[in-house]
Amino acid sequence: MKYYHYNDEESITCMLCKHYCKLKKDKCGICGINFNSGGELFNTTYSHPSSIYVDPIEKKPLYHFLPSSSSLSIGTVGCNFRCPFCQNYSISQTTEVDHSITLSPKEVVELAVKHNTKSISYTYNEPTIWYHYAKDIGVLAKEKGIKNVFVSSGYESDEVLEDMKSWLDGANIDLKSFSHDYYKNVLKTNLDGVLESLVEFAKSDIWLEITTLLIPGVNDSETEIHKMAEFISTKLGKDIPWHFSAFHPDYKMMDTPRTSLEMMQKAKNIAKSYGIEYIYLGNIENDRSTYCYKCGEKLIDRSGVSSKILNLEDSVYESLGVKVCPSCGTKIVGVWS
Repeated sequence: MKYYHYNDEESITCMLCKHYCKLKKDKCGICGINFNSGGELFNTTYSHPSSIYVDPIEKKPLYHFLPSSSSLSIGTVGCNFRCPFCQNYSISQTTEVDHSITLSPKEVVELAVKHNTKSISYTYNEPTIWYHYAKDIGVLAKEKGIKNVFVSSGYESDEVLEDMKSWLDGANIDLKSFSHDYYKNVLKTNLDGVLESLVEFAKSDIWLEITTLLIPGVNDSETEIHKMAEFISTKLGKDIPWHFSAFHPDYKMMDTPRTSLEMMQKAKNIAKSYGIEYIYLGNIENDRSTYCYKCGEKLIDRSGVSSKILNLEDSVYESLGVKVCPSCGTKIVGVWS
């Protein structure tokens, strides 16, 4: 795809995210890393990662996507959101690029091959704003049989969402709130845009899991959780894993208390009341294993961020990413190979 369109001699429009920033000559968009350079879109972070590690896939978090595998995880700098709770603010809320670090797409894939990772995750900061780099890596990765994962706030442009379907395999998308005012006034984006992206991901062949960071006094009211659960269960699918993540004080929210296990359990119970089949609690001590939602058989055992498949059997639906519970034969969806 083309990542911008030409308006006139004075400006171009960036087509990476739903901000659709109109950029005058030598000016950048909200993300701070995409510029109008001579009438073309120039990304300052291309080939200059800020972070690169080998992580368990469970840290994304993805629990139904290649369990027990490792993922080469890469991020750059900048963001199109302004989250005051960001745990990676040192890279997401800066636009300073370290040009002394250079890794071409080919070199990133070679690292994944070297470390025998089953996937490459585009994460740590918002990957949509460096989609040029991510896609170039991802296309080469697929040639090597390596899958690709986005960890995103879900504000991709319509054009990027369509383009992703050709190379992306999995995504964990944040649903940060169900308040239009909170998205607009605090996060500086638009809730409807995120909901539209979630619907598109759910309709596609890209494996989807959702994460909600539960923040005391911000998005943890029963009313708001009910709204999120209703949206997920009716518009996306009851079999999409939903991760509630516990907040801890960080960045501009150092005075906000940690999320209690009691609040996390309450959110889980609300989600279960809507028939959502796989609900997980993260960043807090609890059982994160996967159970058959019908008979309760433990299928995947998790300790920390490591996991072990215990009881998943192949099925006639294997080609569709479905295994079955050995006890009751219930279909268990995911990406297993």
